[in-house]
Amino acid sequence: MSIHARLLGSVRLPGGRALVDGNVYESRRDGSRRALHFHGDDLEVHDLEDLFAGETAPETVFPMPWPGWDRGGASVSPDGTFAVFSGQRAVRAVGADGATLWEYRHSCWGPELDHEHTGDEQQLCEGYEHGSVRVSDDGLLVWAHVMGDECEMWAVLDARDGRELARLPLDDSFAAGSHQLSHPDGVHMGLCVGMGQDGVLLYWARWDGERATVRDLDESLDRILMGVHPAHEGFLTVEHYGADVSLHALDGTVVAEQSELAWDYTAGFVDAGTVIATTGVLYGDEDPRHWLLAARTLEIRGSVAYPGGPVDGLVRPLRDGSWLTYDEKNETLSRWTVR
Repeated sequence: MSIHARLLGSVRLPGGRALVDGNVYESRRDGSRRALHFHGDDLEVHDLEDLFAGETAPETVFPMPWPGWDRGGASVSPDGTFAVFSGQRAVRAVGADGATLWEYRHSCWGPELDHEHTGDEQQLCEGYEHGSVRVSDDGLLVWAHVMGDECEMWAVLDARDGRELARLPLDDSFAAGSHQLSHPDGVHMGLCVGMGQDGVLLYWARWDGERATVRDLDESLDRILMGVHPAHEGFLTVEHYGADVSLHALDGTVVAEQSELAWDYTAGFVDAGTVIATTGVLYGDEDPRHWLLAARTLEIRGSVAYPGGPVDGLVRPLRDGSWLTYDEKNETLSRWTVR
């Protein structure tokens, strides 16, 4: 069965592919949606509604603190007044004027043991390993996946000054990279750690105002965290090698599973009742296709038929009834819904 899509808008945005297949799009509890666009040595922040309304100039531009370091990503405060960057040796908060608001130092992500650093400047060491950061939806905390002296850590920082409020050791983690998702309940934060061929670790943590606690779901899961349910009912994952898409309760219990196809590592909630997922982009020999699934059961409703012909590539669902695609040839970001 084909489900016809309707184009809501398109905008030319060179380099915008990362808004679809990277971790540079942030949706907040208050309904705001920002596109974090890395452009040269700057982080350009776009309000998604303004972008599709024709306002191609970013609402804020944050200079990246370590030119040449293009990993680890960033997160922007809900009010848009500061950005937090994940570096190779530090987490740094930066104002729109480029001024450093605070810095939280940590051990180097570089894989070479006992390599030297001279001075306090941020150097670019060998290796591509990195952590991640996420500003909480209330703007009060920064969750930072960093390298500690003895093991990796998930640190909870005060967003005002970078003061460490808690640290959660991640003894089993040997990250190639990671990403984080805030849960719509405003309490929980999810961390997904990719370790290459060694698998994927998945954690959920919470901060109660005084202490942080973490639940390690690795014993039962080797899965990539894809999205959180808009109605607070759980989260979505894809098996490390695409064997299935699964819906989980917050404790990791599998609520529903879809294993009829070989799924790519992109999926998420179009809205509370609908999931979108792709096949053929990363795994399998078939042509790329986009599929809509029932959110509660993950039953396949049908494949998406786009006006004008197939749309290749991955998707980025927005949880408001729409999703994004990117046309690399025309450097165009498009927004779709069901007709």
